[in-house]
Amino acid sequence: MRLFDAHNHLQDARFGNQQDELISDCTAVGLSKMVVNGTRESDWPTVADLANRHDCVLPSFGLHPWFVHERTPSWLAKLEQHLDACPSVVGEIGLDRWKPGLSYDGQEKVFTAQLSLAAERNLPASLHCLKTWGRLHELLRDSPLPRRGFLLHSYGGPAEMIEPLASLGAYFSFPGAFAHERKTRQHDTFRRVPSDRLLIETDAPDQALPGDRVTHPLGQEVNHPANIAAVYEAAAEALDQAPDDLARRTEENFVRLFGG
Repeated sequence: MRLFDAHNHLQDARFGNQQDELISDCTAVGLSKMVVNGTRESDWPTVADLANRHDCVLPSFGLHPWFVHERTPSWLAKLEQHLDACPSVVGEIGLDRWKPGLSYDGQEKVFTAQLSLAAERNLPASLHCLKTWGRLHELLRDSPLPRRGFLLHSYGGPAEMIEPLASLGAYFSFPGAFAHERKTRQHDTFRRVPSDRLLIETDAPDQALPGDRVTHPLGQEVNHPANIAAVYEAAAEALDQAPDDLARRTEENFVRLFGG
């Protein structure tokens, strides 16, 4: 069974420069590909380096809404340079009205600029959205979009938005954190995701599984990306799907959106 992690942050400093060992653990559990998402200008070179050294890494470059305030005047030119060198994925990008103290100023401008890059180059985009689903839908509806589609990572929006978002090209990824018992609403929502739009993610080092499901503990609540196999198992249970069927469908979906 081949596994695919649609969204993580392997470059994160919380991994303590152990990325080579972590990738070895991932391949041992059956991981074929992972999308490693940059979040700010300072980590884009690290993402590119990981992709250059590891065939399983598909790099993604983007300015996350949490770091919009850190951008330099040349941020967009730098992003274009990375995408010129490695035309793969644009992300993590998006909108956030959830994080306490985070200013919304500039988020829409930065988001739509990056979405335009993805559309112009027909690159998939990996999107973050918290507490602003209606506005995100408006912007997606009124903006050029990549023909191959985009990912709504760790989708936590309303179930009734699945259909209109899917009609625009959205895919939806299920993270390990949704295996917690309190996440029954998310289970119900994901049962409405079309089978050809479902993906699985770890969001490592964040969004850890419940403790009794963790197969690769790292301590300090750091989520190891090799927990991907356990996330597949949890998703299959939550969605009442046979594990092999889920793996086959998500592989097809991953390759369709991101490439082989």
